[in-house]
Amino acid sequence: MTSAPPEPDPGNTPDLEPGGGVKPGSAPPNAPQKSGFFEPEPSTVKRFPVTGIAAIVAVALVVIVFVIAAVATLA
Repeated sequence: MTSAPPEPDPGNTPDLEPGGGVKPGSAPPNAPQKSGFFEPEPSTVKRFPVTGIAAIVAVALVVIVFVIAAVATLA
């Protein structure tokens, strides 16, 4: 089992203020700061997929069959 690395001594850390903060401008960022998306969003499909239409038709047929069966058993 590996042990955790030792915590750095705050007394040996340069530009450390009381409370753990650093002075403004004393620590540059590690990486450039970017916000938002880096690549454009892919275009979305403007039409309904064929599998979606087939699923709706299948569900509608099942509902119709159950309604016909319910009406037939009541009559």
